[in-house]
Amino acid sequence: MSEQSSNQEGFWSKIENKVQIDGIGGIAFLIMLILLLGIIQLGALPKNMGGALFVLVSIGGILYYLGNNLPIFKSYLGGGSVFTTIGGAILSGTGLVPHSTISTIKAFISTSNFLEFYIVSLIISAIFKMDRKMVLKAAVRFLPVAFLTLIITFFVVGVVGMLLGLGFEHTSLYITFPMMAGGVGAGIVPLSSIYASAMHANAGDILSQLFPALVLSNLLAIISAGLLVENTKNSKMNGQGELMKEAAGEHAEGVKISALNAQQLLVGMMTSLSFYMIGIMLNKLVPSINAFAFLILLAIAIKALGIVPEYYEQSAVMFGQMIVKTMTHALLAGVGLALLNLNNLLSAFSWQLAVCVVVSVFTVTVVAGFLGKLFGFYPVESAITAGLANNSMGGTGNVAVLSAANRMNLIAFAQMGNRIGGALVLVIAGFLVTIWG
Repeated sequence: MSEQSSNQEGFWSKIENKVQIDGIGGIAFLIMLILLLGIIQLGALPKNMGGALFVLVSIGGILYYLGNNLPIFKSYLGGGSVFTTIGGAILSGTGLVPHSTISTIKAFISTSNFLEFYIVSLIISAIFKMDRKMVLKAAVRFLPVAFLTLIITFFVVGVVGMLLGLGFEHTSLYITFPMMAGGVGAGIVPLSSIYASAMHANAGDILSQLFPALVLSNLLAIISAGLLVENTKNSKMNGQGELMKEAAGEHAEGVKISALNAQQLLVGMMTSLSFYMIGIMLNKLVPSINAFAFLILLAIAIKALGIVPEYYEQSAVMFGQMIVKTMTHALLAGVGLALLNLNNLLSAFSWQLAVCVVVSVFTVTVVAGFLGKLFGFYPVESAITAGLANNSMGGTGNVAVLSAANRMNLIAFAQMGNRIGGALVLVIAGFLVTIWG
């Protein structure tokens, strides 16, 4: 081998090792970005899973890397997770990413529902990884914290809206309930139908009024989660990712897994999807209860009873961890690119709306943290899962909030409060809109 060739390899290796983006070396990633720009420019991006994944992993990787290395974002604004979500929304809103590419991404995340696949994997993995004795204790304590937080926040925001001249009823129907309803598909979409039926109005027109509060609260919840963790690193209120103080004190580690095993990854995927199928079937029988609510409660009960053999638990945990490590940055980019519409937010923005949303995010954080402490939780983790997650955009918001806080292991609790609490909000909103509407 010539000396010139050796020097070239050494230079390549230096650059490759110095810059690593999601495990891909800097030069290799640059080549992939050039490929991405070229195929988008030619209008030849495949409108399928392969095309969507290539875009999402590329954009998600670079945005997350930038967010984790830019001084202000890294230290004060939630790091890579926040930057990836907001950056994706800006790229979409400004037209830097063509509409045809956005359509491909949206079809993959929403129509093909990769998002639900991702969340199911995380939920089952998170529940099965927990210590069996702790999982039921945590669930029984968590729901009262989440529900009480929603109730207190409802009245606080309603009073603030009344003082600002919006009226208690209007604030509750168009600001508070949309933020707490559990997202878009399972939240404001059915909520708009409930309002339309009660008011004899157009559901689409109502939906456009509900969307801004949800988008803004989701954005602030993501940023707040990152700030909360960043500013409580050395505090006793921070459980460092552990929800229950009791669990941390007993060093309950739950299921342990060895190195990744290809066969077990398949077993883990099928185990997780089996719970998903049961949730779907139960939802078909009882449509008023969300499929994810069934899935979570069933997984908690089975884990607490110790019914599932350890091999299948390990497999599900292994699969969930693989999905988190490989797909989180891509999914965050997808949320920003395809689901977070900044144009809609700006068009319906008002200072009264902004104040109410800020009050809501602040209230859920403080109340959930305080109540969590009373129920034996670490305040930071409780504020994130029982508070901020309930002011987010459902499943997508939960992923972004927990990723910003580096608490993805708590997805089951965030989803529990979001789905069950959201269902209760829809029932209460349906009752109140017939009185106020």
